[in-house]
Amino acid sequence: MSVRAAALLMYLASGLTPLGVAGQGLPIVEPRDVGFRADRLQAIDALMARAVAGGDFCGGVVLVARHGKIAYLREFGDRQVTPHRQPMTTDTVFDLASITKPVATATAIMKLVEIGAIDLDAPVARYLPEFGIHGKESISARLLLTHQSGLTADNPLSDYEQGPAIAWDRICNLAPESSPGTQFVYSDVGFIVLAKLIQRITGQNIHEYSQSTIFQPLKMTETGYLPVEALRARAEVTEQRDGVWLQGVVHDPRAAALDGIAGNAGLFSTATDLAIFAQMLLNGGTYGGANILKPETIDRMIRPESIPTRRDATATADWRHSPISRCLGWDHRSSHSINRGDFLSDRAFGHGGFTGNVMWIDPDWDLFYIILTNRLHPDGNGIVNPLAGRIGTIAVAAIDSKSSGRKETADRGTSPVLTGIDVLEQDKFVPLQGRKIGLITNQTGVNRQGVRTATLLVKAEGVDLVALFSPEHGLQGQQDQRRIDDSVDPETGVPVYSLYGDTRRPTAKMLEGIDTLVFDIQDIGSRYYTYISTLGEAMASAAKHGIRLVVLDRPNPIRGDRIEGPVLDSGRESFVAFHSLPIRHGMTVGELARLFQKERMPDVDLEVIAMRGWHRGDWFDETELTWTSPSPNMRTLTAALLYSGIGWLETTNLSVGRGTDAPFEVLGAPWLDGADLARSLNAAPLAGFRAIPLYFTPIASKYQGQRCGGIQLLVVDRDALEPYRIGVEIAKHLRRQHSEDWNPEGIMTLLGNASEVEFLLGDGLGTPPDLDTALRAFAHRRRDCLLYD
Repeated sequence: MSVRAAALLMYLASGLTPLGVAGQGLPIVEPRDVGFRADRLQAIDALMARAVAGGDFCGGVVLVARHGKIAYLREFGDRQVTPHRQPMTTDTVFDLASITKPVATATAIMKLVEIGAIDLDAPVARYLPEFGIHGKESISARLLLTHQSGLTADNPLSDYEQGPAIAWDRICNLAPESSPGTQFVYSDVGFIVLAKLIQRITGQNIHEYSQSTIFQPLKMTETGYLPVEALRARAEVTEQRDGVWLQGVVHDPRAAALDGIAGNAGLFSTATDLAIFAQMLLNGGTYGGANILKPETIDRMIRPESIPTRRDATATADWRHSPISRCLGWDHRSSHSINRGDFLSDRAFGHGGFTGNVMWIDPDWDLFYIILTNRLHPDGNGIVNPLAGRIGTIAVAAIDSKSSGRKETADRGTSPVLTGIDVLEQDKFVPLQGRKIGLITNQTGVNRQGVRTATLLVKAEGVDLVALFSPEHGLQGQQDQRRIDDSVDPETGVPVYSLYGDTRRPTAKMLEGIDTLVFDIQDIGSRYYTYISTLGEAMASAAKHGIRLVVLDRPNPIRGDRIEGPVLDSGRESFVAFHSLPIRHGMTVGELARLFQKERMPDVDLEVIAMRGWHRGDWFDETELTWTSPSPNMRTLTAALLYSGIGWLETTNLSVGRGTDAPFEVLGAPWLDGADLARSLNAAPLAGFRAIPLYFTPIASKYQGQRCGGIQLLVVDRDALEPYRIGVEIAKHLRRQHSEDWNPEGIMTLLGNASEVEFLLGDGLGTPPDLDTALRAFAHRRRDCLLYD
């Protein structure tokens, strides 16, 4: 008898209903009913459509819920494209991969902790004596749940080839790779051990126990291991195994070798079924009359725990200052958290799965989001995590400021920030009335509702939009190439002139019939981000041709009260260094335009449409504006912050993460010792971050296809962080430890300051340049150009 048939008989014998019988899920409501702005949530549509069109994955399902109700549930693309096409549906069944860990295994463990069957901090060897050898004697369930056991990430697949019994023997004979409790190593093996612990205590495997105590009581009838035929028929398709496409069959090879039932992977579910589970957690352990866990058990499970990189006198128990924090079975802030939305609260927890799935839950906002995709189909090369993080950001940003706000947090009582285009629209476009407009913009040029500035100008009465102008990366912000050609905007039919092709500034021919240039592009606050150079070149062209220039202002996303780094030397101006600014300039594009006018182009006819409600100390996520990636690799607010510190290192033979899930948040090279660099940075007198050693293999750009040693920079206190000082410390370390490997010849290109370059390329023992004096002088220069307090 097959394992699947035996499992079905066991269900019937126990009185449980087989998977596939529809249960009762969360109600679906209009977004406004739970405090969302529907127009903001719709930004998810475009992100998912672009991801499918760009080959990130063939299809997926996105669900966003708040206050116990689903506000957004949509499918995109296909669940299978070869050998034949199957369209995606919202009830598609997905292989959850590692989401199995928290949903099935960790929840089952916490159930056993709650009833006193397991002591969370007792050695697992108390219950599994055969496990307690070769240095594993002290490993507890807590260490396994938080990936601090010291066990390897994965033991060899050959250990599983002779069946579950031999596989368990091989695991018992493993020795920890590091001392238990001393560091974070994400381990599938640890969760296989936890599943064995559940079986030893209960007499049921994780499949049987999770069904009887979690999924069936919750009426999650489409969730479990070994889905029945009806569910397999509407499951996603992943990859091929032995020439057969996997559909409704676990992808993880170790879980497959364990008959499809494992603690690390093997669970299947739908978006709406997972929504029931997420809501149960937000409800304190209950849903639909079922009591799964007590509220105090839930609190214990989702409370963040600090995981210092080393256990010593400097280690802190406060996760806010730890390089890594995890919950019991869940992620909180770690190297796996790139799928975490930027605006989630500090209480948010979540997890991802290798097959392309992500779920994050936020008790403070009383919301959760679920992204389920088939990223592995058909070739195993899809990518989801960065997109999932952006969707999570949109979910929180879509909350209407007039709604109840965070569940347990007082409303800020502030008005939402209105950007220049919002103000212009509110004022009925009066400053542009009777004008023939050339609009310099890209995908960031949208109002608070996500409507493009180009679309608004086309429809505005008395305004004539003649042409569009696009900067580096093109009108849609997706082209990462050296040259971009002219085109036509498909939505408006207006011609698009490229300012990143034969010319960097509008020519007389391009400006024919135009009397006003309008600039609406989101900057990120660093001198060497080329959109401000495009602004400067446009101003020069406007001055030359007697054309008015209007800047629709937008926030500096990394605050307007911080300036850092060397100021550009006179005479070193270029397209990546348009004007004499420090690297982190702390100005909005409107303020920069006023500075350019004051110091270089006094004759330009300039008007800045200022924002309303923005203050210099505001981070972007405090504006209630939706983050739109300004360029293909500027995907998060964290990346924008770190860019001013490490972006200039890209001119050397380092990868700064292009071609990975986390550009500008990781850094490395094939020759780099990441662990050594992390130790050096973490020991330096720098605040606000921790460096985590890792290996990564870029799929594009520098070192494409090569395994790089390196670090991830985890921001733990952005207000204390000084990004440029991190870059300097990295350069000093490379000069000391990798002088034969590191090639810094190109750093002048972006640093643009001879004294600073001379210091960095010296022996590191000399006196550093006096950056503070230059920054004070810059602060004085910019003072009368600032528009905001």
